[in-house]
Amino acid sequence: MGDNVNPIKNLFAGGFGGMCCVATGQPLDTIKVRLQTMPVPLNGAAPLYRGTFDCAKKTIAKEGFFGLYKGMAAPLIGVTPMFAVCFFGFGMGKRLQQKYPGEQLTLTQIGLAGGLAGVFTTGIMCPGERIKCVLQAQTGTGATAQYKGPVDLAGKLWKEGGIRSLYRGVCATFLRDIPASGAYFLGYEGLLKLMSSKDRSERDLSIPKILTAGGLAGMMNWFIAIVPDVLKSRLQIAPEGKYPNGIRSVFKELMANEGIFALYKGIVPVMLRAFPANAACFLGFEFAMKGLNKVFPES
Repeated sequence: MGDNVNPIKNLFAGGFGGMCCVATGQPLDTIKVRLQTMPVPLNGAAPLYRGTFDCAKKTIAKEGFFGLYKGMAAPLIGVTPMFAVCFFGFGMGKRLQQKYPGEQLTLTQIGLAGGLAGVFTTGIMCPGERIKCVLQAQTGTGATAQYKGPVDLAGKLWKEGGIRSLYRGVCATFLRDIPASGAYFLGYEGLLKLMSSKDRSERDLSIPKILTAGGLAGMMNWFIAIVPDVLKSRLQIAPEGKYPNGIRSVFKELMANEGIFALYKGIVPVMLRAFPANAACFLGFEFAMKGLNKVFPES
């Protein structure tokens, strides 16, 4: 993601980075969704999960270790094009703001380019997120499972409400991804600049520094994204018609029944996941970009 921007290379390198991200972060993402969507306990009753580690323990005990990887097929299939489009959108955002090739952009401009990346990804992201959240919130296994997998679920959602059902939560996804993506790329590029010396480009930093910048950027992303993500998850797993006004109805119910701290449900697994998953993503991205630049050098 240097100053000589090639959005097509960003497209392919971003897809590889996204695959690295999903493989690293899926277990904690499953825990996050289950904490966000667990039913409100009745008066005097204990909650279904007491926290991150209790959720992990109960999931493994009931469904086995691979229960933590439920719903992974949907994001893995969707995440490669999603991250590819995200990094492509970021590259396009940078290119559109450059007055000449190679122009150094300000951090504000980098943040705006990152926000554009969020616009690019929502159309791809929303159906996969809907399928992933419903599968992750499902606690049954085998014959007791309501949905047999992402294909079975996608078919049932289509029968339920067509494309509108698959794209439920699209506005919440926009509200989450535009500011969060801006912070994501702003954080990564800003940290790379901070850690680079005058005689060494930020693109030539060591692996530990790339991992550090990528991991911290992921945490910045989720610090901003967590509140709309909670609303989105509740909306996407709810029965048809439960929330007639979308996330406004979700927000109203959540505040009335659970209070403001419910907006931050799942923040512990989110932050535990954010660092390694996004460190892996950016390392994969940089690795792929170096390979592409060797095979297809810029003129």
